[in-house]
Parts: sequence; C-alpha cells; structure tokens
Amino acid sequence: MTKPLMKTYQCILFDLDHTLWDFDLNSKETLRELFDHFRLTDRGISGFDYFYEVFVRVNTKLWQLHDQNLIGTDEIRMQRFYKVLNEAGLDDYPFSLTFSAAFLDELPKKKNLLPNTIEVLNYLQGRYPMAIVTNGFDELQANKMHASGIHHYFQRIVTSQRAGAKKPERRIFDFTLEEMGFTPAQSLMIGDNLQTDIAGARMAGLDTVFFNPHNNQHQESVTYEINDLKHLTSIL
Repeated sequence: MTKPLMKTYQCILFDLDHTLWDFDLNSKETLRELFDHFRLTDRGISGFDYFYEVFVRVNTKLWQLHDQNLIGTDEIRMQRFYKVLNEAGLDDYPFSLTFSAAFLDELPKKKNLLPNTIEVLNYLQGRYPMAIVTNGFDELQANKMHASGIHHYFQRIVTSQRAGAKKPERRIFDFTLEEMGFTPAQSLMIGDNLQTDIAGARMAGLDTVFFNPHNNQHQESVTYEINDLKHLTSIL
C-alpha cells in the first residue's frame, strides 16, 4: 500500500463493480447456471470454461469501448452475447437476446462481495457519508447492492444514466458531490479502474485510492494504492 501524508476527508466515493461487488465471481456463477439451463453443450458449445473465457474477453473489450465513448450501453445489451455465443460456436441472434435478458435478470441477484467489504464499510459507516459512482446499468446497480446487503451504507447511488455523464467525465463526479454537499478537495474516490475511476476523479480534483488486488504494474498517478480493502482503515 502506498501511503503519502494523511489528509482529512469528509466524503467517500466508491466504484461498485470490481471494487466492492465481485463482478467476476458473480458473473461466473450466473453464466454457469445459464450455461446448464440452456443446455449450451447440446447446442454446439464445447464447455463452460471456454465459454466463460470468451465472455471475459468480449465483455472487457466492450466496456473499454464504452468507457472511450465509442459505443453505448444499448449496443452492449444487444451485441454482447451474440458476440460471445457466436465466437463460442453458436450463431443465433434471437437466442442471444434471450440469453442476455436472462443474464441481466439473474446477475444482480448475486451476493458475492470482494474480501473485507463489509468489515470496511462497517468501519466507515458513521465516520463518512458515502456514495457509489458507477457506469453500470441504471436498473441493475441498486439491485446488486440490495442483494449483497450493502445498500444501506450509501447516501447516494449515482449512475451514468442519472448523472447524464459517465466516468471518466468530470460531470459525473461534480454531479455526485453536488448531491452529497461536498467539494472535490473534501472527497476521496476509491476504484479499481485507472482510466474511469482514478484518472477521471483526479481530473475532477479529487484524491484517489487505486484498488489493485492483483498488484498490476502501471504508470498512473494515484494518491494512494491498496491491494486489500482493509488497508482503507489505515488511510481513513
């Protein structure tokens, strides 16, 4: 964990997916259930591990394009599973929409959080007002938080749809802080994405915590860096 001189903050902003809510584990569980439910091996897909590998690659690429303003969320909804299924061996666009709808229905019901999430949120609750700032689908993020039992820790859930801007645009951070009643200098952003969470928050004038559980090498300027959420208790 990098640890510069400590500063007093009054407001904490969190990313949701990959920072608190374990998107990787929750999506894998959901996809395995749907893989079996729709009998994808009977439809020509060789096995779940390969199917999941394709999903991770395609999904990551699509969200990168989304973060760069090259595609919108509707394109992700309409094309994601067609691309995944087609590459895995099943060319059936109508079925891909059925699969996508099932995925979006089941995924937010999953409850897995990153290690030490509850312990850290319990520590922060009462010390700081907190908000979620997310580019995720508007109707899904609150459901994820309710299902995983963390909704009550946060005063606001700000999605890109509600703010009319998405990370890394400054407007989504300004929108969140206006709702929370704090300035950038009083606030700290915690997230796992160097482009959307860290660079975006820095450009908006906030200090940042880069959550880097895999200790990936990078050249981005961050205020703090941690590989375990429990290290937030040494900063805050």
